[in-house]
Amino acid sequence: MPYYIYHITVPPGTDDKQLEYQTEFDNFREAKQFARARRAELGPDTDITVKVIFAANRIEAEGLLREKREKPIVMEWEK
Repeated sequence: MPYYIYHITVPPGTDDKQLEYQTEFDNFREAKQFARARRAELGPDTDITVKVIFAANRIEAEGLLREKREKPIVMEWEK
């Protein structure tokens, strides 16, 4: 299964993620290097999040990225 790279933006006032497919890699190391380089290129002042996702195909990757996840509960001793 390949590793897909996506740019994710969330328009202000919504929870809807906008996904922009970038590329895919068969090797995690190459995917990680590409994502790190892209994040550095975009800089810290961007509203774009760069994500690497491991999935069988692009449809599954986009479904996983759009999933709503609850924020983890932080216990008092973990703060």
